[in-house]
Amino acid sequence: MAETTGDVVTLVPERRGVEILSETQGVAPLLYDVMEPLPAGAAEARVIVVPSRPVDRVLELIAGLPALGLVQTLSAGTDQWTGRLPDHVALSSARGAYGPPVAEWVAASLLAVYRDLPAFAADQAEARWRERSTETLDGKRVLILGAGDLGTNLRVRLEPFGAHVTMVARRARAGVRAVDDVPALLPGQDAVVLMLPLTDATHHLVDEVFLAAMKDGAILVNAARGPIVDTPALLAETRSGRLRAILDVTDPEPLPAGHPLWHVPGVLITPHVAGDVEESDERAWQVAATQIAHYAKGEQPANLV
Repeated sequence: MAETTGDVVTLVPERRGVEILSETQGVAPLLYDVMEPLPAGAAEARVIVVPSRPVDRVLELIAGLPALGLVQTLSAGTDQWTGRLPDHVALSSARGAYGPPVAEWVAASLLAVYRDLPAFAADQAEARWRERSTETLDGKRVLILGAGDLGTNLRVRLEPFGAHVTMVARRARAGVRAVDDVPALLPGQDAVVLMLPLTDATHHLVDEVFLAAMKDGAILVNAARGPIVDTPALLAETRSGRLRAILDVTDPEPLPAGHPLWHVPGVLITPHVAGDVEESDERAWQVAATQIAHYAKGEQPANLV
C-alpha cells in the first residue's frame, strides 16, 4: 500500500484504520506498532495517526519522520501534543466524533444526581425501601463553558428537560456569551459544565475564586480535562458540602485509590469514559479519514488545531 505512486503515505496504528483509509482517495495507509520500530516505507510518511498514549514514545517516532506534515489524533483533546511537535508539522483533531456521547454522559449524570439515583442504588444493595423526594433538572440554570461540538450537543439534550442553558465561548456571538462574562454569570447557575480544551489560559481556570462565586448547592461538571480545575480548591468546597461535583476527568488522572475525592459526599466520579461508547472508534476514524483526505488534496483540514 505504501508504495502507491502519488498517494500520501499515512502511518496508522490500527487495522481498522487501515481498512477505512484504504477507501480514501489519495491516501496510502501503512500499519505501524507504536512499541516497535517503524515499518519499511515509513520515512515517506506525510501523515501519522496517533493513539492517545504513550505520548513520549509516539513523539520519538514522529522525530524520525523527515517527510511528516500532519499529525492526526483520534481524540477531540490535543493538549498532550500541543507545543511538542516540530514547527513544520500541523496537528488535527477528531473533533466532531465525541459530541453526542459526551453530551449524553453529562445529561445522564445530572439527572442521576438530581434524582438521587446513586443513593437509591445504595439502598437497593441493602434491600432498603426508603422513600424521599428529590430535585429535578426541569427549571435548572446550566452554564456550559465551551460552545463547540460538545457544548452544542449538550444544549440540545438539556433544553427538552426544561433546563435554562447559557453557553460561553472565548468571544461572544449570537446565542453565546463571552468568557469575560463568566464571573457575573456564576452566582445564578445551578450547574456549571466544563467542555473546553486545556490550554495555558484554561489551566486552573476553576480555582478558589471561581468556585467561591458559584451558588450554594451548585454542581460543577468536568467533561473536559482534569487540570482545568484546581483539585485542592474543589476538594475544600465539596468537603464542606457547599458544592457538588460530577467528574469524568481528574487531576491527577487516574485518580489514586487513596485520594480523598473518592469518598466526598456529593461527588460522582467516572473514569474518563464520557465519550467511550461502542460507536466512538468508528466515528473517530471517519472524522480522521475526512481530515486526511483534505490534506491529501492539498486542502486545509477543518480540524486543524
